[in-house]
Amino acid sequence: MTRIRVLPILAHVLAIIAVAPLLWILISALKPAEDVFNFGWPSTWTLDNLQYVLLKIPMPRFMLNSAIVSVTVTVIALFFHSMAAYALARLRFPGRGIIFSGIMSTLLVSLPVILVPLFLVAKQLGLLDSYAGLIVPSIFHAFGIFLLRQYYLNIPRELEEAADLDGCGYWRRYWSVILPLSRPVLASLSVLFFLANWNAFLWPLTITRNPDLRVIQLGVSGMQGQYASAWNLILAAAVIAAIPTVVVFVAGQRRLVDAMKTTGLK
Repeated sequence: MTRIRVLPILAHVLAIIAVAPLLWILISALKPAEDVFNFGWPSTWTLDNLQYVLLKIPMPRFMLNSAIVSVTVTVIALFFHSMAAYALARLRFPGRGIIFSGIMSTLLVSLPVILVPLFLVAKQLGLLDSYAGLIVPSIFHAFGIFLLRQYYLNIPRELEEAADLDGCGYWRRYWSVILPLSRPVLASLSVLFFLANWNAFLWPLTITRNPDLRVIQLGVSGMQGQYASAWNLILAAAVIAAIPTVVVFVAGQRRLVDAMKTTGLK
């Protein structure tokens, strides 16, 4: 009985520890410059930091670039990942297991390992300093195929057999039966893909030199050099950069949990 009572208390303590830095950043962004490092509530609240970042720094441009890349990658990745996962879950063809194992093995390779060859390939294809260079290499991710495949394996085959009796081919089954049933897992993956690409830093830093193509994380990082002593402005930029991620996560967190339950992930 005592153990049951301790667990909620421990959960609340861990939640407070996790949220405390975020609250500190938010409060500090609303403080005058002289009060940034003073703990506690500020003597006066101000929106000047946020206004300066939005009006004097091309933060809207950085956010627009991140939005274009994140949304485009998410839409394209969901379409191709769902097709690949359906083929691996339902179609019978030679080498299916080897192909799936090869896809999953890419999870063992991190981006820094393949950064140089990936850059050389992008250079040969003329993708440097372009939206295509930011988008195309970010589309494929083995985890998306794995999650969708696990979800499709749990869909009753009787639904596809009924569609087959109506004369539907593989494409019609995929489009009319599988995709409508995939909305929960597609919604959860859209959250993960959007957050991953919104927070991307290393690849955009490698592939772009044009200031007009800077994404939000590069913009905030650049401010740390240009405004090294103006931490009130840097924290304000961090708050603005985090707003879309919080909105997307809050909107899709229930779908994310539901998808994890239905795909057998613990």
